[in-house]
Formats: sequence, structure tokens, C-alpha cells
Amino acid sequence: MRLVADILVGLLAALHIYILIMEMFLWTTPRVRAGFGVTAEFAEESKVFAANQGLYNGFLAAGLIWGLIAGDPVGQAAKIFFAACVVVAGLYGGATASRRIFFGQALPGAITLIAVLLAG
Repeated sequence: MRLVADILVGLLAALHIYILIMEMFLWTTPRVRAGFGVTAEFAEESKVFAANQGLYNGFLAAGLIWGLIAGDPVGQAAKIFFAACVVVAGLYGGATASRRIFFGQALPGAITLIAVLLAG
């Protein structure tokens, strides 16, 4: 079970690196704009905000990666904490910005958090 949990943590970290790249570097591209449902004008006006948001996703990824490479008990605690942060961020984003965030962030975070807790 520990291996499955660690694979899920790695995938969750990769997801947040992908989000970081989209929000920090690709925000104004047509594909990313379509994915987030924003106009070219809005993307241009909000690109600094999006980059800031992307940076926070990078911190989530860094914490998850830290959890994978740190020895226990620190590694286990980091995986739990950062997976829980992903869940909270996804719930908040899903409630305030787009329901898609619930399915794209909170749900994968919750599945990962449960797996990490069960692997204990």
C-alpha cells in the first residue's frame, strides 16, 4: 500500500507542476485560455495574478516531493499536510471559482490523502 500511496503522491505533485506551468508560463495561450474558459483580454489582464496562483501550486508540488524524499516521520507528515492542503485548495476553488476544480484538484488530493493515511 505504501508504494501505491507514494505513486499517487508523485502523480499529485506532477499535476501541480503542470498547473504551475499553465498558470505561470502559458496563461495567455489559446489552449490554456480555453481550458480555463477565459478570454484573451481577461488572460492578459490577469496574467500576474495567474502567475502568483501558479507559484502556490508549485509550493504544493514541492511539499509533496519533499514528503517523498524525506525520511519518516517527517516525510509521512509532509505528505499528509500537503495532500490536505491540496484538498482544501480544491474545495475552496471548487466552491468559489469553478466546480471543475473540485474534480481536478480536490478529488485527486482526497484520494491521495486517504491512500497516504491508510499506508501509515
